[in-house]
Amino acid sequence: MKKISLILTILFIVSTVKSVGQTTEEQTKTTGVFNINVTQFKKLVDSKKGLVLDVRTPEEWADGTIANAQKINYYDNNFAEKIEYLDKNTPVLIYCKKGGRSSSAAEILKEKGFKKVFNLMGGITAWIDKGYKIEK
Repeated sequence: MKKISLILTILFIVSTVKSVGQTTEEQTKTTGVFNINVTQFKKLVDSKKGLVLDVRTPEEWADGTIANAQKINYYDNNFAEKIEYLDKNTPVLIYCKKGGRSSSAAEILKEKGFKKVFNLMGGITAWIDKGYKIEK
């Protein structure tokens, strides 16, 4: 019994390490929500193979956005309705100010049937801290 438990534990660790160590290209072949760092997020933005979605408030948008970002305020009462108009097969690159709202929004997108959602850990704050450009 201990051997089986040990084997299952090892398999779990190996599978976890493998998924965490996946490159952005490997992640795009699978489905679900992926929390990625700012460098990985920028690569996806630059590839132009996904929809950039800013879920901050209009007041926050006024401070600047990532280029070509579509804006849907997470706090709008009809947020879930608005995202229904997006293509569920197009990867969504989602961000907010620090990563909390976008993480929650990413889960809603997943529940609505979106195939690939990439959440920017640290939000636009991490983007700016890294020195990447924003549009005002």
